[in-house]
Amino acid sequence: MNLQEKSNELRKDTFKAMYASGGGHFGGCLSVIEILTAILYGVMDFSPSSLSDPDRDRMILSKGHAGPALYVALADLGFFEKERLGELDKNGGRLPKHIDRLKVPGVEFSTGPLGQGFSAAGGMALALKSRNSKASVYAILGDGECDEGQVWETAMAAANFNLDNFIAVVDKNNCQVDSETKDVMDLGDFPDKWRAFGWNVSECDGNDVDAVLEAISGLVALKNGRPSVLIANTVKGKGVSFMEGNYRWHSGKLSEEQYMTGLKDLEGV
Repeated sequence: MNLQEKSNELRKDTFKAMYASGGGHFGGCLSVIEILTAILYGVMDFSPSSLSDPDRDRMILSKGHAGPALYVALADLGFFEKERLGELDKNGGRLPKHIDRLKVPGVEFSTGPLGQGFSAAGGMALALKSRNSKASVYAILGDGECDEGQVWETAMAAANFNLDNFIAVVDKNNCQVDSETKDVMDLGDFPDKWRAFGWNVSECDGNDVDAVLEAISGLVALKNGRPSVLIANTVKGKGVSFMEGNYRWHSGKLSEEQYMTGLKDLEGV
């Protein structure tokens, strides 16, 4: 399977599903696609049948507002029928824009309030390690999410408990809901912050699925008693010309003209 082609397919399907739903968090959904593809298709043994295995790897989408991108991947992987994507954010539908484990097969933890999914992922990693499981836990965060104190409490705890089965991936698209991250809460030397908390750190182009896959695989192989983080440098609204790098597309609605422009951009990839 060509994972970059798969990413392009998932990005286009996510864009279509979100437009049909009336809008949503376009920017962060489009920036995270390659990260999701690398983890779900390239790193984990992830299928409907794997959910019954207590020693399965787990992926937590802590930036829960990117739920539509995850739903598209889950449907593609056979967790539910693709026709259900039409239920996204609809009254009576089973696909809320912020993910819900009670409604969506394949979702390990309900997220929305930022930071909480990362804490839950750390707890899962600790539980697995305490019974000598070889499984790993992957958590996907946004860089704006790293304003939350809860993120750094979890980072400190993970290092304290030597959770080398815990891999975080930060979708660093440099934007959040109302501005660029540097103008809201400057993250400063972001890699060194994680190192100061005792984490292994790697960086890559987060919109190059092969680069993400190689970086994550390298971190998984370390097993040096430390948790690991991949800082994946991405573009907000990746693939859609008028959205790219624009924090104003953290969330929004599309006109028909904007939709056709975006679809043309994505068809041209």
